[in-house]
Amino acid sequence: MENSYHTIILGSGPAGEGAAMRLAKAGKRVAVVEQAPQVGGSCTHRGTIPSKSLRHTIQLLADYRHHPLFEHTISVMDVTWPQLLRTSDQVIARQVSMQHRYYTRNGVTVIHGRGRLLDVHRVEVAGNDGQRRELQAEYIVIATGSRPWRPPELDFDHPRIRDSDTLLDLDYTPRQVTIYGAGVIGCEYASIFANLDVKVNLVNTRDRLLSFLDEELTDALSYHLRDQGVVLMHNERMAQVTCDEREVALTCDSGRVVRGDILLWANGRTGNSTGLGLEALGIAVNQRGQIETNRYFQTALPHIYAVGDVAGPPGLASAGYDQGRFVGAHIADGRVDWSLVEEVPTGIYTSPEISSLGRTEAELTRANIPFEVGRAEFKNLARAQITGHTTGVLKILFHRETLEILGIHCFGQEAAEIIHIGQAIMSQKGGGNSLRYFAETTFNYPTMAEAYRVAALYGLNRLG
Repeated sequence: MENSYHTIILGSGPAGEGAAMRLAKAGKRVAVVEQAPQVGGSCTHRGTIPSKSLRHTIQLLADYRHHPLFEHTISVMDVTWPQLLRTSDQVIARQVSMQHRYYTRNGVTVIHGRGRLLDVHRVEVAGNDGQRRELQAEYIVIATGSRPWRPPELDFDHPRIRDSDTLLDLDYTPRQVTIYGAGVIGCEYASIFANLDVKVNLVNTRDRLLSFLDEELTDALSYHLRDQGVVLMHNERMAQVTCDEREVALTCDSGRVVRGDILLWANGRTGNSTGLGLEALGIAVNQRGQIETNRYFQTALPHIYAVGDVAGPPGLASAGYDQGRFVGAHIADGRVDWSLVEEVPTGIYTSPEISSLGRTEAELTRANIPFEVGRAEFKNLARAQITGHTTGVLKILFHRETLEILGIHCFGQEAAEIIHIGQAIMSQKGGGNSLRYFAETTFNYPTMAEAYRVAALYGLNRLG
């Protein structure tokens, strides 16, 4: 039948793409339902790709401005927010074109429209042209992603109130931005605007930034944000928001009033599970809109799966893609002969970057595990001196007796790339996960990877 498929996937973000490609490679007839006019999901159009493209472009401009050859000739970065957005548009277009080729080349049918489950095997797609189409499949994968959570008391139709999605529609450069929420998204946009010489007020509902990270790294991030002119406000909560034609004012429970041209709400995300018809089928959804699944990402109905952000943490594009591939294999083969990694590296694209893997010093201390720290300061690395990015540190936490690597934490330029060298060694079994690997391996010189050798030798010296 024309509208009959082996598997229907709702969503074409990383998780949906991963599942579709794995099933297509197994020779299955697959349809992907995508609500937006183009494939890629929020990751490509509103999340990871645009924000990281913005960050990269602004970092290039900041480097240019601070380079010794140009710092005395350039006083103002005369680049507007809309101009920066256009640079990310080019990357998005290339990503969409590439992803569309993947579907076409692998024989995956892409249907644009909003899908919802009519029953356990049927999906209705409401097209943008008003037409409705009914599909059926043996298996269904829900990969609809997430969106910024919006508190009902805020009027997001007001042009001065934005979230991470609507910020990308801003058609001018604000002079002062108030960011409410100092999680990953809030901290990343604080860095972006600070490097654009925009005044930033970062309102944090907790007592420190990114409390799930190593304390030394978050302390360093706090210092550098302040050094860039960001005003950090900890332990503050919203009481009221008022807007007029000139500004938006955030009043906190403490009575503090924070004013800016726009308010960027960056306090949480919610799964895109509304309107999918899940409740009628007995599929549980929690208060954050996330679908409850088992370890194979199966819902209460075993032939219906949920992957990616809509299935809950870690909420990373990288993890979502792997989950999609995992589910694709489980559906195609009835089993999976590999497992998802338990330790997923965290990459936070602030300025400088942060990346982390494994346990922190605080966690090891609480667990009474005897550990030591190997560290390499970027300022001592020839490569960092050449590039001018001397701010940063690589920390390796390892067991004092076995030398097993327990955690790797990096703050500085290219941290999200550097972490993967350590990840490869941490994943080794049978004693292969040892600090000695880095101490006894020859690294190219000069490179940032050399930080691992420096940190390893530092750590071994600490043992006496």
